[in-house]
Amino acid sequence: MAECNHDCDHCGSNGSCGDQGPKKAPMNKRSNVRKVIGVVSGKGGVGKSSVTSMLAAATRRAGKNVAVLDADLTGPSIPKAFGITERPMGTSDEQIIPVKSETGIEIMSTNLLLENETDPVIWRGPVLIGVVEQFWSDVVWGDVDVMYVDMPPGTGDVPLTVYQSLPLDGIIIVTSPQQLVEMIVEKAYNMAAMMNVPVLGIVENMSYFQCPDCGKKHQIFGESRIDEVAKAHGIPNVVKLPMDPAVARACDDGVIETYVSRDMDELAAKLAE
Repeated sequence: MAECNHDCDHCGSNGSCGDQGPKKAPMNKRSNVRKVIGVVSGKGGVGKSSVTSMLAAATRRAGKNVAVLDADLTGPSIPKAFGITERPMGTSDEQIIPVKSETGIEIMSTNLLLENETDPVIWRGPVLIGVVEQFWSDVVWGDVDVMYVDMPPGTGDVPLTVYQSLPLDGIIIVTSPQQLVEMIVEKAYNMAAMMNVPVLGIVENMSYFQCPDCGKKHQIFGESRIDEVAKAHGIPNVVKLPMDPAVARACDDGVIETYVSRDMDELAAKLAE
């Protein structure tokens, strides 16, 4: 028998072995989320949350009902990118109504629950795991075509909980063009493979800088190898995003929904199919 990865829903031996592993957390009874896509990275600092925000905004521009579950619990930055400061509302049966962005994207994040957005989240693993499951089960998401889950970097407790507890339809790997890219993508790819979750694409952030005067592209971090890495693993949908100061300004100013990227629009359209 193959080694158990505790993902019973995708196991051919489901129901016939002694180790049934963790069960998926139940979807909120007043929610209908049709597609769940995780956005992951093998390391921090590659712009994963900004890519999540751009994908959500692009999917919303395509006319879809969109939600963002911010599972980067100790480093939440999604509310800042969307300019959201109000707190979620509670219901009489102790459920939570997520906050809506300017264009109607449903958002839930730990930063929306803190007294001050700069307060640190000093929680141990079991508490973090419980929060992820509560964000899925206790938040009234309503009718959602695509939910993006902004996951913390690495392969720790919280990413594992997302894989095991949420019904992921696939993941997007976010990386940057440094020399460590192959190892970083490999780690994220291998974790997804162990959890039987397909990799739907790779976004290479900060891939190049395009001179505004002459239009020439400069590869600041060295020559990109992302096409080779994607081909080696059979990963479709490779997107190379430039270094664009406008993205940072949009996130800092809370207006990421006003930033338009043709590459993100094309990727979002494919993911929402």
